[in-house]
Amino acid sequence: MLAPDSLPSPAAVPPPEPSRSWVYRRVLAPFLALLKAGLSPEKLALTVSLGVAFGLVPTFGITSVVSAATALRLQLNIPAMQLVAHLMSAFQLLLLVPLLRAGAFILGHGHDVANLTLTGLRRLITHDGWGAVGHLLWRAQLGALLIWAVAAVPLVAALYYLFRAVFRQVVARQAAKKLAGG
Repeated sequence: MLAPDSLPSPAAVPPPEPSRSWVYRRVLAPFLALLKAGLSPEKLALTVSLGVAFGLVPTFGITSVVSAATALRLQLNIPAMQLVAHLMSAFQLLLLVPLLRAGAFILGHGHDVANLTLTGLRRLITHDGWGAVGHLLWRAQLGALLIWAVAAVPLVAALYYLFRAVFRQVVARQAAKKLAGG
């Protein structure tokens, strides 16, 4: 049994941390941990910027593969890039139809895709078969990918410079905190 004078005083016990939100625990805290683990602000900014761009690719099923391959090639943090890319899924879904319509407009058949309804799709399948649907949507998909590729370059550049500045500030604050003894 512990003697009463061997118990820590109430002043020595740190106060409990306030409960953090899901966003802080699942999104912000992992990135702050990467900065504390020694990942440079520049590398982390590039990881996040590319993750955003890859998360907006208007094609389903390639986000994970493309982001992992890019992270490996550029020696970036794969889990961080995957996290960012998959957090963009809602925006990817919101942009999919407008990008497909714009892509079809650019590469032809824009009117056909812009006015495509479920009834029109059924009629197209009945009269022309699945090949016509594939041809129509292939052009729309290719055009959407072209639009994304052109838009991704300035998006990544802008996000990189923004996040680099933010992450540099976080590192500077962490260093100042360490020097202050906190």
